[in-house]
Amino acid sequence: MSKKSILFVTNVDWFFVSHRLIIAEEAKKNGFDVYVACEDTGSSAEIISRGVGFINLSFSRSGINPVFEIITLIKFLRIYITIKPDIVHHITLKPVIYGSLIAKILRIKSVVNAVSGLGYNFTEGRKSITSKAMIVLMKFSFQNSISIIFQNKDDFKELSDMKVLSPQNKIYFIKGSGVSLQKYYPTDFPDFSCIRIAMPCRMLWDKGVKEFHEAAELLRGKYFGKVQFILVGKADSGNKACVPTNLLMRWNDGNYFKWVDHKKNIFEIYEKAHIIVLPSYREGMPKTLIEACAMGRAIITTDAIGCRECVDEGINGLKVPVKDISNLALAMQYLISNPSRIIEMGRESRLKAEKEFDIINVISKHLEIYKQLV
Repeated sequence: MSKKSILFVTNVDWFFVSHRLIIAEEAKKNGFDVYVACEDTGSSAEIISRGVGFINLSFSRSGINPVFEIITLIKFLRIYITIKPDIVHHITLKPVIYGSLIAKILRIKSVVNAVSGLGYNFTEGRKSITSKAMIVLMKFSFQNSISIIFQNKDDFKELSDMKVLSPQNKIYFIKGSGVSLQKYYPTDFPDFSCIRIAMPCRMLWDKGVKEFHEAAELLRGKYFGKVQFILVGKADSGNKACVPTNLLMRWNDGNYFKWVDHKKNIFEIYEKAHIIVLPSYREGMPKTLIEACAMGRAIITTDAIGCRECVDEGINGLKVPVKDISNLALAMQYLISNPSRIIEMGRESRLKAEKEFDIINVISKHLEIYKQLV
């Protein structure tokens, strides 16, 4: 019997490397031919070196120009016809919507859609023409026995309430892309003479970058020289919510508040930090917080979809309301003033990661889905 093939489709190569490459590798070890279609931004060589076939698929993640969107659909169509995948696994919202549509047209029966958050157009209750069009397309293309992976139950409920889901859909819940508990492990906290509070993420307004900066400014007078706030991540110009680079550079004083552009070895950021903060407006299941748990760090995040699942209140971290700058500052001040709580919460974070976020379990669940489909 000939080998079965899996085609992963997502937005950009670096996202695939950080979130799904290990799953693709394991699928290959289990006898599948594996391909990925996404935009090449410089990480394609790493994907190819792991034995995964790479197809450059460039498209606007947030574009709404009808002509360009039709061209994008044609690109999807050509790839699916060329590869003829037995299974197609869509990741991120536009590939989920467009890929499901093309798979339906071509009668590809084995489709896996990973709903890793509903994205910019659904954040903060946005009800644009674009979001309405997305809902219509999802209702049309989801009406069959496709498999859908949700990272949290809120996204599942929202799509259910919008009547996007079909009774024929096979629903799975997998908490994010997981984390290697061997690669990310607890290290001793740095010296508490200067407490470092880090926020690793893409530089997007929806991640709570503004709130993090303003909360830090509220505490400047009291903690200058005693605390350092560090933003870590690149400005994602392809996203409508991108924070301008010139503003990030203006905030960066190199001492009290720093912005560090994308850092490949993110382990060092967690290792040198005492507290990890993500005041996001909405997530699927944030990899930043999953990795922070594995590293045994105290966490402050929002009581938002996707974020709330990463923190047990008062146990491994603290949760504040979305966009609540004063409460975010108070939460940071509480931990700054109580180093023993930082250590206790860090210990609980690691236990939570071991129980809920182990990459071995995530891989196993994906392989079960693939094997059921073939």
